Amino acid sequence: MKNKFNFAFLKQKLTVFNSITSRSFWFNLLVAAVLSLLAILFFLWGLDFITNHGEAKKVPVVKGKDIHEAIKILESEGFEAEVQDSVYYDSIPHLQVTRQLPEPGELVKVNRVIYLTVNKVVPPIIEMPNLIGQSEAGAKVILQALGLKIGHYIMKPDFARGSVLQQLKDGNEIKPGTELNMGSAVDLVIGAGIEERGEMFVPDLIGMTYGEAKSLLEQNDIFFGAIAFDPDVKDTATAYIYKQNPSAKDEEGAPLKMNSGQIIDVYLSKKRPIRDSVLTNQNDY
Repeated sequence: MKNKFNFAFLKQKLTVFNSITSRSFWFNLLVAAVLSLLAILFFLWGLDFITNHGEAKKVPVVKGKDIHEAIKILESEGFEAEVQDSVYYDSIPHLQVTRQLPEPGELVKVNRVIYLTVNKVVPPIIEMPNLIGQSEAGAKVILQALGLKIGHYIMKPDFARGSVLQQLKDGNEIKPGTELNMGSAVDLVIGAGIEERGEMFVPDLIGMTYGEAKSLLEQNDIFFGAIAFDPDVKDTATAYIYKQNPSAKDEEGAPLKMNSGQIIDVYLSKKRPIRDSVLTNQNDY
């Protein structure tokens, strides 16, 4: 009888325990679900806040500005700046912004990265090609494709009319493979052909600028030969001729003659030579 009583009492206790634990499980499950939902909603709200959802601005114009100034402008407007690429132009200042992405005026979210392309400080090195024998037009295309410039065309009597006879820089011949800075100017000696021409007096070029003398010689079918520069010459066109070969006069002051189609070697200086009307020989200047 005692054993039966104990078994019934134990059974009753288990029934009450199962009822309590059953209610606690569903309650805990409900609480966990509510908390999870609140956590998701809080995360979504915080994500919008962190990423400035819905907040957008127009991209300011920084193209053409120095890179440091451009970064300050972008950061003050809530954007980030990153240099993505670099190019080289010798006609604009170093570290100037040449391109920006997204483009100026585009509406983008704040904190967006604006990618910048800037002008290099150090010009790239270009190897001088071999232009000897190329046509004038072909040589020009090759130089431009490499980022080099045409300085002056120097016409010289030669059977190879229209062909490149020499490639020069600062009056000196440039060998193929010579390293030059991108943007450097190269002078080309071009064959002018050979024709029978009349005789004329040697023009007196002393005191003229290179540009003035070039115009005069072209009118008389005479061409520049060698061109020597003083160290102070920066701009050939405005430099002054202080010596020429052949001279306009001989040692006794008598005018010399030459044939059209011939060449004259000149020497250039930044300073205009002083001429004395009494003197007759250029070696006295």
